[in-house]
Amino acid sequence: MTTVTKMVGQALKRREDPKLIQGQGNFLDDIKLHGMAHAAILRSPYAHAKIISIDTSRAKAHPGVIAVFTGEDMLDINPLPCAWAAGGVKNNLNTPRAISAGTVRYAGDSVAMVVAENRYIARDALDLIDVEYERLPVVVDAKKATEAGAPQLHENAPNNIVMEWECGDKAKTDAAIDSAEVVVKEQIINQRLIPTPMETRGSIARYDTATGEFTVWMTSQAPHVMRLLLTAFVFGIAETKLRCISPNVGGGFGQKIFCYADMAFTMWAARKLGRPIKFVEDRSENYKSATHGRDHITDVEIAGTKDGTITGLRIATWANLGAYLSTIAPGIPTTLYGRIATGVYKIPAAYCKVYGVYTNTAMVDAYRGAGRPEASYLIERMVDRFAAEIGIDPAEVRRKNFIQPGDFPYDNGMGLLPYDSGNYEPALDRALAMVGYADFRKQQAAARQQGKYLGLGISSYVEICGVAPSAWIGLPGQGWGAGLWESANIRVHLTGQVVVTTGSLPHGQGVETTFAQIVADELGVPYESVLIEHSDTAGTPFGYGTYGSRSLAVGGTALYKSVAKVKEKAKKIAAHMLEANPDDIEYADGKAFVKGSPDQAKTLGEIALQASVAYSLPEGTEPFLDETTYYDPPNCTFPFGTHIAIVEIDGETGHVDIKRYVGVDDVGNPINPLIIDGQLHGGIAQGIAQALYENGVYDENGQLVSGTLMDYAVPTAAMLPSYELDRTVTPSPVNPMGVKGAGEAGTIGSAQAIMNAVIDALAPFGVKHLQMPATPERVWRAMQSNV
Repeated sequence: MTTVTKMVGQALKRREDPKLIQGQGNFLDDIKLHGMAHAAILRSPYAHAKIISIDTSRAKAHPGVIAVFTGEDMLDINPLPCAWAAGGVKNNLNTPRAISAGTVRYAGDSVAMVVAENRYIARDALDLIDVEYERLPVVVDAKKATEAGAPQLHENAPNNIVMEWECGDKAKTDAAIDSAEVVVKEQIINQRLIPTPMETRGSIARYDTATGEFTVWMTSQAPHVMRLLLTAFVFGIAETKLRCISPNVGGGFGQKIFCYADMAFTMWAARKLGRPIKFVEDRSENYKSATHGRDHITDVEIAGTKDGTITGLRIATWANLGAYLSTIAPGIPTTLYGRIATGVYKIPAAYCKVYGVYTNTAMVDAYRGAGRPEASYLIERMVDRFAAEIGIDPAEVRRKNFIQPGDFPYDNGMGLLPYDSGNYEPALDRALAMVGYADFRKQQAAARQQGKYLGLGISSYVEICGVAPSAWIGLPGQGWGAGLWESANIRVHLTGQVVVTTGSLPHGQGVETTFAQIVADELGVPYESVLIEHSDTAGTPFGYGTYGSRSLAVGGTALYKSVAKVKEKAKKIAAHMLEANPDDIEYADGKAFVKGSPDQAKTLGEIALQASVAYSLPEGTEPFLDETTYYDPPNCTFPFGTHIAIVEIDGETGHVDIKRYVGVDDVGNPINPLIIDGQLHGGIAQGIAQALYENGVYDENGQLVSGTLMDYAVPTAAMLPSYELDRTVTPSPVNPMGVKGAGEAGTIGSAQAIMNAVIDALAPFGVKHLQMPATPERVWRAMQSNV
C-alpha cells in the first residue's frame, strides 16, 4: 500500500505569498463599490478640551461635499463596547463614541466627519470646519494621573483610576520580603509602542434599504467578534443584519483586533445617506488614533537568599489605558500580565497590584505579546538585578530557580491556569552552548582591558497563549462574558476536493498553509486539494479570530477534530460499500479498508462520491461528508525558551551594536518549521525595536511628538542582526497535536535579552539599570554619569 508523503513537519513556503508578492492581494483600499462616497475625520488638535461650538456651514457648501456630521448627530447609536472588562471595571467604564460629543480627551480625538465624492474633497473640506474649544488641563503620565490634583478625564473615575486589581498573596509576599536576606528594588518602565502595521486601518460600509442589512469590509483580525459587538452593543440590531468581511489584512500585531469608531460611523452614514461609505486612515491618523501598546510604570521588589534562591516578588504597576477603554484593554495588564509575572521561576510568595489609569493619550490595548512581554521583561530584568546584587552568574540563578519538569502542570499561585508543560533547562543549556558562554566571558574580560564594552544578556521566558478556555476566561472575576473557543468546518466534495472554513484568519501567520498541511496528513489527500476559506462572517462558522498565538492551538485543534469526525463517517460509509463490519474498518493514507486487507479499499474520493449521490448509504446516515467542530480547550498552552544577545557599546557615542542573537524556543510539536522561524524573526525584530529604537512619546501638552515615521524609529532590516535559532520540543498535553504557539514568542523573549546585554556591557561604569529604549544618547549619558 502506497504511503502518502507527510506534510506536517515540512518547511513549506506559505501558499498565501505568491499573490501578495505579485501585487494581486485584495486589501481594503483596493475595494471600490458603485456609488461609494468617502469619509474624512476632523481631529482635535488639543489633548483635552470642551467643544464650545462647531460651524460646518462652509464645509457643507464646498463642491463635492455630500454631508457633514458631528457627534451630536450620532447620539442615536451607543458608544463602542469594552468587551473584556477585567480587573473589576464597573461603573467607570468609559469608551469612545463614533464621533466625540461635548469633550475631546486626546490629540486626535474625533470632532466631525465629512462625507464627499472623493477622499481629496473630503480632506480639503475638513479645513473649512470652524471649531471653538475651551482647553482643559492635561495629564499623560499614568502614575502622575492618580495623584491628588491631577486633571480629571471622566467624572466617574476619581483620580483617573479605571481599576485596582491584584493577584497573588499579599500578606505572604510582604512577610517574605520583610524577612529576606537580599531585597532589590527598581522602577521599570515599559514604554509606549505604536504597532505600525504595513497597512493602516479602515472600513467600508454598505446598507441595503430593502432588507435593512449592512455589509462592512474591515481591516480586522476578528470579524465575527466585530459583528457581535457592532450589532448587539452599538446599533442594537439583530446580528443577522450585519455581514463582516476581512479582505487581505496587511499586518495587525494586535492593533486590528478591536472595535473602532470608523466601523460605526461608516455604518451610520451608509444608512443615513443610502450610499456605501469608505474610510481609510493615513499613517498620521493611525499613529494618533489607533491603539498603542505597553506603557507601564512599575515599582518592583525581588527578594531572596545570598545563595541565589528567589523567595519573593512584589509588583505595583500603573498601566496607562489612554483616554478611553479599548475593546479588551483591561485584560492586558491584569490577566495577561500580572498572572504570569513570575515567569519560569518557582517563587513561593508573589503579589501584583495593578492600577489601570485614564490619561490624555490614545487608547492602549494589546500589541504583539499583549501583557506577556511586559511581564517577561519585568521578571527577567529583576532576576539579572538580583544576580548582580549577590554576585552569582545570571545563568546559574535562573537554573537554580527554574520550575522543574516534574512540577507540571504547575500552579504559579497568581490565579492563572496551570502551566501545561515545560522543560526549561535544556533550552537554556542549548542557548549557552550555541553562544559559547564560557569563552565569551573570557573574551569580555579581555575586551574590557582594551577599552571595548561587550555585554551578554540572557532571557528565559514563558508565555501564555491559545487564550480560549471558557471555564477560565469566562469567570466573573475575569470580566469576559464568554469563552474564546474556535471553530472549523470540513467539507469533502464529491470530486474529493476538501474545503475548510475556519473562524481563524491569517494576516501573516500562514494559516492557509499550516491548516492545509494538517488536513492533508489527517485525511491522506494531496496538499493541493485542500482549500482554506476564512474572514467572511457569511461563509464561515463563528470564531473569535486570530490573536494571542491561538490560531493553531485552538483553531487548528478544531480543524483536527472535524477531520476526525469526517474520517469516522467515511469509515462507516466504506463499511457499507465493502459489506463489512464498521468496527473492522481502518482509515489510512486517504483510504478506508478492512483490517488486514488494504488492497480491498475505498478511496476518500470514492466515499465522498457515494456520500454525495446518497442512493446507497448505511441506515440513519446523512448524505455528504460535512463536519463542524467548536473547540473549547481545557487549558491554554505555555511556550517557552531562552534568548541570548551579545552587544558591543561604542564608548564615545553610546551606540549599541548587536553582535549575535541566539534563540532556543519550544513551541511544542512543529507543524511548519519555516513558518515558526518566520514568526520568531518578526517577533524578535519587534522586541529589539522596543529595546533600542521605538518610543511613543507625548509632551506635557498631550501632543504625540513621535507621530510620524520621521520621529518614531521603526528599525530597518539593516539595523537588525542575523538570528541563530534552534528549538527544543516539549509537546502540550492540552491538545491532540501537542502544539503550542509561535506568533508572539519572539517578542516576549527578546527585549530583555538586549537590555540585559546592554546593562552587562555597562557594568564597568557602575550602571545597574537603564530604561528602554537604549538610545545612543541615553547610553552615553549613563556612561558619563557613572564615570
